[in-house]
Amino acid sequence: MVSRTTADAKGEVVVLLIGMRINRFRAVRLWLPVMLAMLRMLRELEKDPARGLRAKVLLTASPRTYYVVQYWESKDKLYAYATAPDAFHRKAWAAINRKERGGRLRGQVGIWHETYVVPEGSYEAIYGDMPAFGLAAAHGQVPLEKRGRYAADRFAHRSGGDAAA
Repeated sequence: MVSRTTADAKGEVVVLLIGMRINRFRAVRLWLPVMLAMLRMLRELEKDPARGLRAKVLLTASPRTYYVVQYWESKDKLYAYATAPDAFHRKAWAAINRKERGGRLRGQVGIWHETYVVPEGSYEAIYGDMPAFGLAAAHGQVPLEKRGRYAADRFAHRSGGDAAA
């Protein structure tokens, strides 16, 4: 039996893609701390769900590029974590800024992020024989029929129960 589900997201969805690219493999002393800092921040966020990280997926794009897709409760909670004086992110970001100002990171390791705030009606998802993953891991999973068999139906779904005309 095929089990098809969709994400039970309501309202806007906040997605952060954040990662690093190893530009010089031999510069381990520079890129390894960046990688370890990301893992430490993820552990910190998992221990404190009130900060707003709902789910994450760790990925690699190549042997040089690693990133995390993060699903956040809101952009306000994402910003609050990024700037919180008690969060490890602030300490890690300050260390990276010092190294960049000193020219020590230039060309050694790349750091990037992209943030998307996606309004309701601008996302849809389908999962076949999958446990909760990605958006469904962040917002819950419901049978596909609850949101519509076709992508157009899922895009038209509104959390208030009214489909777009």
